[in-house]
Amino acid sequence: MTRRSVLVVVFDDVQSLDVTGPLEVFTGAGRHSGDPYEIRTASLDGAPVRTSSGLTVVPDRALGEVEVPHTLLVPGGNGTRHPAPRLIDWLRERARDAERIVSVCSGALLLAEAGLLDGRRATTHWSVCDHMARTYPAVDVDPDPIFVRDGRIATSAGVTAGIDLALALVEEDHGRDTALAVARHLVVFLRRPGDQAQFSAQLAVQTARREPLRKVQQWITEHPDGDLSVESLAERANLSPRHFARTFHSETGTTPGRYVERVRLEHARRLLEDTADGVGQVSRASGYGTPEAMRRAFVKALGTAPAEYRRRFRPSTSSESA
Repeated sequence: MTRRSVLVVVFDDVQSLDVTGPLEVFTGAGRHSGDPYEIRTASLDGAPVRTSSGLTVVPDRALGEVEVPHTLLVPGGNGTRHPAPRLIDWLRERARDAERIVSVCSGALLLAEAGLLDGRRATTHWSVCDHMARTYPAVDVDPDPIFVRDGRIATSAGVTAGIDLALALVEEDHGRDTALAVARHLVVFLRRPGDQAQFSAQLAVQTARREPLRKVQQWITEHPDGDLSVESLAERANLSPRHFARTFHSETGTTPGRYVERVRLEHARRLLEDTADGVGQVSRASGYGTPEAMRRAFVKALGTAPAEYRRRFRPSTSSESA
């Protein structure tokens, strides 16, 4: 058996779930597979740290005393806003020796500050994506996925996305059965793919202030296969099409057409992930009408066709052309 080591860097104001979520996954995987990970936590001086929620974490040792691990995990939290220069120096000097470098949430900011993400695609918590892109222009920041793998460096979005990434790493190390067993034990989904969006369509835009527009948003969500033209939606809101389009954009931050696109894409993705319905059925149920229309929407938004998306999300599903 190959003993894999995991080192988690901790610091004051770290997000506790960024630390404990992935650790529960790695610990559970070792218990199930009989090939446990060697897990260690370390702070700069080996001193206890206080998380952003007030929980005290007592690390195993100081960073200067640890060997570079197989997997180096850097969590996020408020402590990433003004990191200790010595922590950045350690990451810059030692992290490159790890076989895998992983960040959770705003931990990607620490990797970026250390120059480890230059020229790489990465993600982080949605609330700091713009800041990361402005501050570190050499990093290709993708705000949409829940995690991104670029070579031996993996970055994940906010908080619970670290669990998704850890499960993907466990599946890589120990196989699908082990990852599934851990997911079941933790009562989480195993197969949230890395390119799944951080937001649902409803969370990605603002909720309209006016009741008629909120009802229209709800109608769109519940009837993706309905007539969702501006004229039809405007009629439901008792507004002229021009006034409806202008007001909808003002109150939600997006156009009616783009909102409909988001809802239909999300609905189609869920059907592909959770059902055995054919691509033709999914396209009609999601309001695309034809498989080709849905294929174009998937390629434009996700860079992949519906059938390939389903294969990635449901590996056991038989092949299907689209």
